[in-house]
Amino acid sequence: MPDAPARIDGTYEALPRMASVLEAYRARELPIIHAVRLYKEDGSNVDLCRREAIEQGLRVVAPNTEGAELVRDIRPAQYASLHAERLLNGEFQPVGRSEWAMYKPRWGAFYGTDLERFLRDRGVDTIVFIGCNYPNCPRTSIYEASERDFRIVMVFDAMSQVYEQGIREMRNIGVHVCTVWDVMEAVRSL
Repeated sequence: MPDAPARIDGTYEALPRMASVLEAYRARELPIIHAVRLYKEDGSNVDLCRREAIEQGLRVVAPNTEGAELVRDIRPAQYASLHAERLLNGEFQPVGRSEWAMYKPRWGAFYGTDLERFLRDRGVDTIVFIGCNYPNCPRTSIYEASERDFRIVMVFDAMSQVYEQGIREMRNIGVHVCTVWDVMEAVRSL
């Protein structure tokens, strides 16, 4: 986290707010998906913009390392570890009640994955986004969800690297932008 090789400013500080949203969802047994990246040491599955660094020995989210695990602050109580090989094969790994981890090969969680089918099979029509590095993964996943006609909620204070223009852009495509407090109130009313 603060000393991680791929540290993202603001992520460590947002973890308590992310954890609050996750705990509220867990209490109501609402579905949670953790979309994770895993970079094989040979770089064969790494985005072009990072491939050379991985091929030259940078170890970031390498399978079966602590850096590839869910961050302790957001793990469900019964969490053991991620099964990298199964995730890399496209499986959704149960990590808690109504909670799964999935591997995403690129910025967006829908690209090259079965996420849409997985959600539709469970009757999910609304996705609430929290997480790290808004300019890359959350923003891309939000656009992909919008392209698939999901209703979308962006919890801006449970996300790192959010900026005002990004919030305006999300609102312009129909995303409901809100706070952790708003989500907590909505979940309590279910």
